[in-house]
Amino acid sequence: MNYNSLCENISVNEQGHLTFAGQDVVILAKEYSTPLYLMDEARIRSNCRVYTNTLRECFGENALPLYASKAASFAKMYSIVSEEGFGTDVVSSGELYTALLAGIDAKNIFFHSNNKTDADIAYGIDKGVGHFVVDNVEELDAINEIALSKGVRQGVLLRLTPGIDPHTYAAVATGKVDSKFGSAIETGQAKSIAAYALTLKGIKLEGFHCHVGSQVFDADVYMRSAEIMLSFFKQMKDEYGYETEIFDMGGGFGVRYVQSDPYIDIAESIRITANFVKAKALELGIKLPLICMEPGRSIVADAGMTVYTAGTVKKITGYKNYVSIDGSMADNPRYALYGSKYTVIHAGRALDECNFECSLVGRCCESGDIIQENIMLPDGIKRGDVIAVATTGAYNYSMSSNYNRLTRPPVVMLSNGTSYVAVKRESLEDIVRNDVL
Repeated sequence: MNYNSLCENISVNEQGHLTFAGQDVVILAKEYSTPLYLMDEARIRSNCRVYTNTLRECFGENALPLYASKAASFAKMYSIVSEEGFGTDVVSSGELYTALLAGIDAKNIFFHSNNKTDADIAYGIDKGVGHFVVDNVEELDAINEIALSKGVRQGVLLRLTPGIDPHTYAAVATGKVDSKFGSAIETGQAKSIAAYALTLKGIKLEGFHCHVGSQVFDADVYMRSAEIMLSFFKQMKDEYGYETEIFDMGGGFGVRYVQSDPYIDIAESIRITANFVKAKALELGIKLPLICMEPGRSIVADAGMTVYTAGTVKKITGYKNYVSIDGSMADNPRYALYGSKYTVIHAGRALDECNFECSLVGRCCESGDIIQENIMLPDGIKRGDVIAVATTGAYNYSMSSNYNRLTRPPVVMLSNGTSYVAVKRESLEDIVRNDVL
């Protein structure tokens, strides 16, 4: 298999060992132990530059890419994306705290979530968050009340649902009318909440946000949603004299997890979308707002790899085979949640024929603790072998847990032929740190 065709930062060296960001994965496993999250810093930066360069080329220097930090939230990530000219979106006080710790300018933070608590809102306002992305009327009222009590007029965007089907996993489709997120344009609720926002003295309505879903491989999805959104902006101008200042188009561009996944030229897709958006705004006679996009997965997914050590190899005659690893659904729950596909590689025998069909399973006391089913690995795989799972930079570390009181793996950044720890491995002491006897 040509692993380089999955992502160009994956290859095989003369020893037949898997390499990631030019470094031997077997050696890294020995140096840092497993389970282990690896992140390719150069790849993160390269992915960021696709967005910064293309958005500014298409929409001008004020266009603002935002890192959707739920994909991988830790201090060094925020630092890297900030250096690359990104703002960020956060969805909790914890993400906000981490972003501020890393030095992100609060004015370039967009605070999302469909159910911010009063404490979240007060914390965000106190920290000078530039923009709240508001999901519903109750939240709008809460922000207005808290902002007025603090003598602040808070900038907000309203999250709207354009009502399109992005043809992606149902679990990650967010732009349909019956989504838990946002106010639907189709039902009239979007116009109602926007009109209401304009009456509130503690609120400055800056614009609108939409997000249609994840793993989107076609610019057509963005064009369809943009057409509906821009027509709504026109309606707001005609009926209320309101000019939309910011249009956050969301994120969601797809990445390749397995060879059968399509390839997407993100820069070209942005250009196609931009041409459509500019032409449509001109046709409708509205000014082009400041454009934001909020990539997450497409910034970090292929910049990540998780490394494990094989333990039990169980062969059930006439049925199936299992290879157990020292990791689990606690460090990658996405197969258990979505049935997500991944490419699994024997890091020490990356060029060997793969003729042993098995399921890769974790160490949790849970039947559903499966990383990937019905994969092919080299025959003779044994305890102690190093196994890698590619394209794990998004929603693995950030969704990890201490289920079964397992410690979370470290995040090790690979950069210019060297490596450094970005997040320490949790210790047993960390596990009980908040316990009270």
